[in-house]
Amino acid sequence: MSLTAHQLIGLLVDPGSFVSWDDPVTAEPRDPEYRASLTRARERTGIDEAVVTGIGRIGGGQAALIASEFGFLGGSIGVATAERITRAVEQATAARLPLIALPVSGGTRMQEGTAAFLCMLRITAAVQAHRAAGLPYLTYLRNPTMGGVFASWGTLGHLVLAEPEARLGFLGPRVYEELRGVQLPPDVQRAETLAARGLLDAVVAPEELREVLRRALSVLTRRALPSPPPSPSSVPPGPVPPAPAEHPDAWEAVLRTRHPDRPGTRELLRRTTEELVLLDSPGGRDGALVRALAVLDGQPAVVVGQQRRAGAQERPFTAADLRSVRRTARLAEQLGLPLVTVVDTAGAELSVQAELDGVAVEISHCLTTLLSLRTPVLAVLLGQGSGGGALALLPADRVLAAGNAWLAPLPPEGASAIVHRDGSHAPELARAQGIGAHDLAAVGLVDTVVPELPDAADEPAAFCARLGHAIATALAGLTATPTSDRLTARTTRHRRLGDLVT
Repeated sequence: MSLTAHQLIGLLVDPGSFVSWDDPVTAEPRDPEYRASLTRARERTGIDEAVVTGIGRIGGGQAALIASEFGFLGGSIGVATAERITRAVEQATAARLPLIALPVSGGTRMQEGTAAFLCMLRITAAVQAHRAAGLPYLTYLRNPTMGGVFASWGTLGHLVLAEPEARLGFLGPRVYEELRGVQLPPDVQRAETLAARGLLDAVVAPEELREVLRRALSVLTRRALPSPPPSPSSVPPGPVPPAPAEHPDAWEAVLRTRHPDRPGTRELLRRTTEELVLLDSPGGRDGALVRALAVLDGQPAVVVGQQRRAGAQERPFTAADLRSVRRTARLAEQLGLPLVTVVDTAGAELSVQAELDGVAVEISHCLTTLLSLRTPVLAVLLGQGSGGGALALLPADRVLAAGNAWLAPLPPEGASAIVHRDGSHAPELARAQGIGAHDLAAVGLVDTVVPELPDAADEPAAFCARLGHAIATALAGLTATPTSDRLTARTTRHRRLGDLVT
């Protein structure tokens, strides 16, 4: 059975901390049948409208909350409901509070017709003003969330979370069948289906929601440290190894980055972050993309990275992944947080479906999105950097690279097939092309190389600690730089890329 509005609020906030913002509803409709329906709903639920609003603490931090009540006329939105929601959003904006919306609704209240329908604009305008003020807005879609609520303020969250198995969509199945004459497939409007397509950020059980919100708010409301942070305390990094006398052989580096035990993006984040909220991506938690909110040595950031492997299987980078990259980048900018991109891919998906999905077009959109972000962008070349799939995540203010990382238009075998019509010359081409991290640093394409001893697969904890510290230090420097200076430097950087290559 679904939780009531008050039960869900009680599950989320610190005990005794919730304070209602709701004024009594005094207006009554003229239609006696509708008036009687409202009376019965109030008696049944113990509240006077289909939404409860107020302020509470989650893990000690204050947040405003808006919770729908499905038992009150299906959580439908009438004019009085919309006014209560709008006032709560405005109050949260004025108090500069993060806002958590917990909708469950059949949509517009049919008894009030067009007037109620257009009130979705009123709510959306208030939400947009809240977002424009740089304040976090998080939504948790419950079962069901339909119609105008789903198509407006329900899905406008910086993070859009959902209840497992929740029905989410525009038209309900009964209305769809009446209007179209056929039944709606049962899995179309499910939370898990939408998450697999990158339309939601995570599917979260109600009993897990408090901790997810606590960690998310910890990241989103934290201020960056003003100076370079100390080394991570969670994983002792050990002594930083000296720079090797000779750079890693390029072909040996390629082979090392393909080692199945080499740390990937998820392992890097789990080993180095103080706070971490992993978000869903196309393909789910085993997909080729990692999206997260994270704090590294006191530096809050939004992270989007490639996960080269899931177990023994290589994961291609798809057009849906690239669309999620852009969505994540916009999230960072809206919240005023730096964006960290992590590159580790054998390349974008190569298939007929990928061509039809516009994978090349999505790469170009990623490039323009990252280049135009006003928020700081830090790229981390973690391992393999092959082709357009890698290029899509590389526009940045600074680029870090692991010692064995590499970057090339194609894997060396592919380059060999073009130049020599076979793959046997891959080692010599890897060396000749200068694809290794130290070669890239020598020509200004990489700013900092984080050493490996000699392979991250042999020292995963120490390697991740060194790289995490380097990321946090770079973030501290970028966030301390005035925006105008940083954007000017970014323009100059990209104008000169490749100038030193001979």
